[in-house]
Amino acid sequence: MGCTCSARTAYGTFPRVIGKLSCELAWFSIEEAVRHMTSAAAQRFGLADRGLLRPGMAADLVLFAPDVMDLATFEDPVRLPHGISDVWVAGQAVLAGGVATGRLPGRVLG
Repeated sequence: MGCTCSARTAYGTFPRVIGKLSCELAWFSIEEAVRHMTSAAAQRFGLADRGLLRPGMAADLVLFAPDVMDLATFEDPVRLPHGISDVWVAGQAVLAGGVATGRLPGRVLG
């Protein structure tokens, strides 16, 4: 039997961490949640140009509201979350005003 948990992770993982685990359940602060999803993850995977906002780093940014909420389900794993309006990957907008721009500047890590 295969794992079905990956379907939920498509668009819901990080909004769930901030909305449910940090804000609603208060397991940790928003700042700690963001650190775990950014600089700590980049460091763990050896991504020296990611995870922090500094000159010379790739600009990967997510603009989210305090009431961010995961809306993805197993049946609809790519349902956009509530409260995320803009996303930039490597300095390029991939979501602007809640609408996908069609840009795909990401790269495969290997």
